Amino acid sequence: MKLSRLLIPALVALTMAGQVMAAEKFKVGYLRVMDDAQAIAAYEGGFYKKHGLDVELVEFKSGTDLIKAIVGGQLDTGVLGFTNAASWSSKGADLKVVGGAQHGFHAIVVREDANINDVAGLKGRTLASQKEGSTADTVLRGVVLKNAGLKPEDLTIMGVSPQVAVQSLVGNRVEAAFLFEPQASIAQLIAPVKQIYEIGAVWPFPCMVVITSGDTLKNNKEGVWKSLDAQREAIELMQSKPEEAAKLIASYFIAEPTLKTLKHGDVPREDVIRDAIKSQTFSPVLTDAELDRMQEIADILQEQGSLKTKDGGKFDVKSIVDLEWQNTRKL
Repeated sequence: MKLSRLLIPALVALTMAGQVMAAEKFKVGYLRVMDDAQAIAAYEGGFYKKHGLDVELVEFKSGTDLIKAIVGGQLDTGVLGFTNAASWSSKGADLKVVGGAQHGFHAIVVREDANINDVAGLKGRTLASQKEGSTADTVLRGVVLKNAGLKPEDLTIMGVSPQVAVQSLVGNRVEAAFLFEPQASIAQLIAPVKQIYEIGAVWPFPCMVVITSGDTLKNNKEGVWKSLDAQREAIELMQSKPEEAAKLIASYFIAEPTLKTLKHGDVPREDVIRDAIKSQTFSPVLTDAELDRMQEIADILQEQGSLKTKDGGKFDVKSIVDLEWQNTRKL
């Protein structure tokens, strides 16, 4: 009897402790591109759990579909292009950009038999890009083509996923593609293509950011911040130990253990992804310069007619940005 009296309080204490330690349920949306690698690495590396979150990682085919899920309350946060938040906010959606993710590194790769040597050479050709209205496609139309003296109607632009873009290059259904990593590297390994342009080298911009809804930030700020802490740790891993990070995420991008290449035989997928990680710039914070560049992109969207405010005035990017997490963390 005395033993049972001692055991019961102990069991109750253990049960309560277990409830306290239970990880919080949290849904994170992502796209299967290197720009979202920190979300994947945080999941596979156990960083979300370390920070007290039981994360369900939900894949989407486009930023448009992902932002709809955030607006609809099916996701807590997502890593995607900020133009999605800008467009939906202009329509009345309550969305917040709460952290950085990846700077824009997008290459134009062309088939070697197409005889295209620069961006101007795309005139009259077919190019695979992302969906119209996406951050990447906005920059392609409003910066890349414009600086080369081209208009979008000067060529045929197909809005497809990066995976389909690579397949289209391989199958000779398009002559060029505007690609994220690792698809840009994969294309150059498996298809007769070459890179002629990299926007990150001439016009760097914050492509991917972390977005949440105003309701989620208000009602579960702690969870949002925990997810940002986890992704920050994943970014630190990718920057300091890309080989280890590659082992965590390689299977998301290349299904087989090795990639059959045209000139280098079978290459371990971890090597391909390691090099892709090294070629990128990840950052959990948004600087003043990056906010200015985001405003430039929003202005381009308005010029293109893809972004319209209710009063017809200029859309203010800072109206959807909440940097309390990075300021509190003194990043």
